Amino acid sequence: MSVMIDKDTKVIVQGITGKAAMFHTQQMLDYGTKIVAGVTPGKAGQEVHGVPVFNTVADAVKATGATASVIYVPARFAADSILEAVDAELDLVVCITEHIPVLDMVKVRRYMQGKKTRLVGPNCPGLLTSQ
Repeated sequence: MSVMIDKDTKVIVQGITGKAAMFHTQQMLDYGTKIVAGVTPGKAGQEVHGVPVFNTVADAVKATGATASVIYVPARFAADSILEAVDAELDLVVCITEHIPVLDMVKVRRYMQGKKTRLVGPNCPGLLTSQ
């Protein structure tokens, strides 16, 4: 079995200023996840639990060297959030969001063909790697 994440993986939280993302970001930080940035359009310069917020995934990756993202955005924004992470050439995207329209995910699947990014989800409870 391959390990998708480890203690050194630098993670971005997309939608970090939302209620669910704020809660789970704190849980991930407490567990030892290396959360290096959050992304919420229009909220650059803020911090959530000491994590800097950027407007775009590309900005967050450039500033932090992140290689993975976890997505906590409403269903209507989830497909575009996945595509943004793919365009930023992240290695791994974990999409927690549920109820994403099927045709949105068909578009995502087609777009991801031939790209390096791996997608776990949507409607995923997350990942856990034991030590």
